[in-house]
Amino acid sequence: MKDEILSRIQKNFPLVARPFKVIADELNSSEDEVIAILQEEKNNNIIRQTSAIFDTKRLGYESSLVAFKVSEEKINDAVKIINSHPGISHNYERNHDFNIWFTLAVAPNSKLGLEKTVQILANAVQADDYITLPTLKLFKINVKLNTTGKDDKKEKVKKAKYKDIELTPLHHEIIRSTQYDIEIVREPFKKIVEELDIDYDTFFSILNELQEAGVMRRFASILNHRKAGFSANAMVVWDIDEAKGEEIGKKAAEFSAVSHCYLRPKYPNWPYNLFTMVHGKSTDETNAIIAEMAEEIESKEHMPLYSSREFKKVRVEYFTPEFEDWEEKYNK
Repeated sequence: MKDEILSRIQKNFPLVARPFKVIADELNSSEDEVIAILQEEKNNNIIRQTSAIFDTKRLGYESSLVAFKVSEEKINDAVKIINSHPGISHNYERNHDFNIWFTLAVAPNSKLGLEKTVQILANAVQADDYITLPTLKLFKINVKLNTTGKDDKKEKVKKAKYKDIELTPLHHEIIRSTQYDIEIVREPFKKIVEELDIDYDTFFSILNELQEAGVMRRFASILNHRKAGFSANAMVVWDIDEAKGEEIGKKAAEFSAVSHCYLRPKYPNWPYNLFTMVHGKSTDETNAIIAEMAEEIESKEHMPLYSSREFKKVRVEYFTPEFEDWEEKYNK
């Protein structure tokens, strides 16, 4: 039952007043049992967060994957400086000369912009070299760990069609409120609705509107990979023909073990342009998945980059003053 519940909450979380009752009804369980299991998994740090997952770019933020080359003796100090930026959501040490990998977002009202911010960070940490790797094409972003072992090896990835939307002050309020972890209680959205002085119908209507516009990717739980038993997660980079990028990217994204799949730029010192995050319960399992992918993906070469240390893994907090505060401090 536990694995079934964990699988369910990683998908589209029921946007209703009592979501755990809906899940219980689906799995022939009781609301109290579902809540008890989820609270235990949260206490055990299996569940990292349950909240709305927003699309950074659809909110007007500029973002990119960035890799720094930092000498070993400078890593600890460098990490503190990098992680101080509020737009850093993920930061890892990986097994490559480019050893510090992080995702960076800058706010819509940023005075510096993305590239200038990267330069400031690179100078501050005394990086020997760096590359900025923005998304050229997104094929998939959907973290769903196969907790039951029943998921198919492949899945169809549908191209989303989004509606246009103009964000109102209420949209911004709901985005600010739902980006944080909800409580595992019968009515987890009650506090938000009361604080915003709106009814449930209005609240869920706006969340659905945000999802239809692609501003909210989905509302779901994110699991702690290692705690959930998926201890071998590799960022696999591929050197593929750019002319075939669309075809090859779609093929790579179909693998269920792949949570993220992007096309990014190449550089003279970085020939890899297709990025896939592959998740497995062991290095052997992950390597077997990568080998299977390599048989289907036409590439000059590929390389798995395993993380040796996790320095930061959080959600970016949108529409907060921390971004301006950071720029004021470092833009001198």
